[in-house]
Amino acid sequence: MGMVFTMIKELQFLLKNSENIDSALIVSPENRRYFTEFPSSDGFLLVTRDDAVFITDSRYIEAAENKVTECKTALQKREISQVYDFFKSNGAEKVGIEASRMTVSELAKFDNALKEISIDFSGELDNMIDALRMVKSESEIEKIKKAQKIAEGAFDDICGFIKPGVTEKEIALRLEYYMLTHGAEGLSFETIAVSGKNTSMPHGVPTDKKIEVGDFVTMDYGALYDGYHSDMTRTVAVGKVSDEQKKVYNTVLEAQKAGLDFIRPGVSGKDADRVSRDIIENAGYGEYFGHSLGHGVGVEIHEKPNLSPSSEFILKKGNVVTVEPGIYVPGKFGVRIEDFAVITENGAENMTHCPKELIILSLIHISEPTRPY
Repeated sequence: MGMVFTMIKELQFLLKNSENIDSALIVSPENRRYFTEFPSSDGFLLVTRDDAVFITDSRYIEAAENKVTECKTALQKREISQVYDFFKSNGAEKVGIEASRMTVSELAKFDNALKEISIDFSGELDNMIDALRMVKSESEIEKIKKAQKIAEGAFDDICGFIKPGVTEKEIALRLEYYMLTHGAEGLSFETIAVSGKNTSMPHGVPTDKKIEVGDFVTMDYGALYDGYHSDMTRTVAVGKVSDEQKKVYNTVLEAQKAGLDFIRPGVSGKDADRVSRDIIENAGYGEYFGHSLGHGVGVEIHEKPNLSPSSEFILKKGNVVTVEPGIYVPGKFGVRIEDFAVITENGAENMTHCPKELIILSLIHISEPTRPY
């Protein structure tokens, strides 16, 4: 029994126990792929309590027929009327949609096409899917670990490339080139590689700025492997650091380790966030940590559960979350350190194995930068 079979069956089980919806209309690329393991830019996954079909167009149908084994596949012909026919033949009366992902125009189109079948846009289907996606299976965790291993190879490579004179854009390009030539099917998100004063911007965009002696370089990036993302951030120094840089770095490191040590089943997202945030606030940098401690990672780079000041989520075995505190001093510099971990029976397994103690890259032993292509 494969993972996909389990996931569709799990959704059907939830539908059988729901008073509000008896079927599901899934249109988002992320959720279509989650349930079918098949990537496509178009199509519908229709699920009733006892049946399921993946409908896609002529560009994908042959590949889908070969790949999708745990539900039926069908060629998309008349589009919307096909959706109605399937639900009608299965006796569906209340169809749940992805309320957080469907556009108003899509809703209007389906509402018109499904005639007497009612559409539920309360978010119940979103909640069902989130509940399934938050708890990762062993095969999902293996894919995430493979994605992370590719990203870690890129970190080893980049530490020999960073030196004064290299630009932020060149660092980002090299990270991406390494991942795409070492097994990644894509990038988790647009690579962040910033240096010097630019590190005070948590999601800064790489520029033509050249690396200088004394700079921090922050790199936040990830690899996509078989539909699953990795996510890591490392901040390294070039040549030397000031006392203030060292203090900020070690404060973030302490906060990051404390957060990782704290997460386990039964812990809430806001309590996890508080453990790390307290350390940063007690060091006098509370106003410079503006974002949440972490987020879930899976078929999307940001998914539930969240570790944030307002998160009521209770962590459970199988959740995958990032732990990424940061301090960002405007006009000076910033530091972020990010690992991600899977919640286990009574703790958490850190899936990030790159060193995170302060790395000060030597100016003597660094080879001449080579172009990544």
